[in-house]
Amino acid sequence: MIKGSIVALVTPMHLDGSLDQASLDRLIEHHIEQGTDALVAVGTTGESATLNEEEHCAVIRQVVSTARARVPVIAGTGANSTAEAISLTRRAKDCGADACLLVTPYYNKPTQEGLYLHYKAVAEAVDIPQILYNVPGRTACDMLPETVARLAPVENIAGIKEATGELDRVHQIRELCGEDFPMYSGDDETACEFCLQGGVGVISVTANVAPALMHKMCKAAIAGDRQVAEQYDSSIAGLHKQLFVESNPIPAKWAVHEMGLIDCGIRLPLTWLQDDFRQLVRDAMDQAGI
Repeated sequence: MIKGSIVALVTPMHLDGSLDQASLDRLIEHHIEQGTDALVAVGTTGESATLNEEEHCAVIRQVVSTARARVPVIAGTGANSTAEAISLTRRAKDCGADACLLVTPYYNKPTQEGLYLHYKAVAEAVDIPQILYNVPGRTACDMLPETVARLAPVENIAGIKEATGELDRVHQIRELCGEDFPMYSGDDETACEFCLQGGVGVISVTANVAPALMHKMCKAAIAGDRQVAEQYDSSIAGLHKQLFVESNPIPAKWAVHEMGLIDCGIRLPLTWLQDDFRQLVRDAMDQAGI
């Protein structure tokens, strides 16, 4: 089972928006040195929405190659077309990914039955562990715990990233799916409590900026050590908040650039962090000792 602090990697880009392969290698080495437990390539934070399919696969291939099996690699392969999700998932497997992360289909607002059939189709088409990803704040589509329970027994379904921030979901999914079904937080602000209540990790934006602290917090929370987990979490609480002061990954990319790890490239329609918000992110980095 993949568990712990799983970074939703930003995708480094040059000022002109082209992919920055050298910075991506440097970023991966930094995360491994800092204790990050697994890497997510081209998820939401990786700007998957503005990468074409060849770029998408190129990033996955490079992350797998550079990681060299030292940590697991999870590839973002969700789409609002089932056929496209199958194609991306198949290509991620061919690139050597250890698992895939599939966001609920966005914009077209499928029914719960449509969600079930969508994920079942991908799981049956590609033999690779697949993590469901529920983030209704971005997709306008909420996969209910009852639908998760229908999918949990399907072969290749390997857990869920639950990003509603609603901690009641932990108990609901656990009751319906059993304690052995892995649950990952997708909300940094509530991730500590999520793990204390039975989650096995967090797929994290904050981990881009504070990987060592996120690793230590997750390790303590998964072990049930509330005092230690909350102590680490308090130091990065500002990052949990301020890294969303503009749309993710705008603040995260700015912060990682400030750390000297990546260039200042981002793709439209996203823009570089506005001056008015930079001190807020700096202060949160200072609070975390970054």
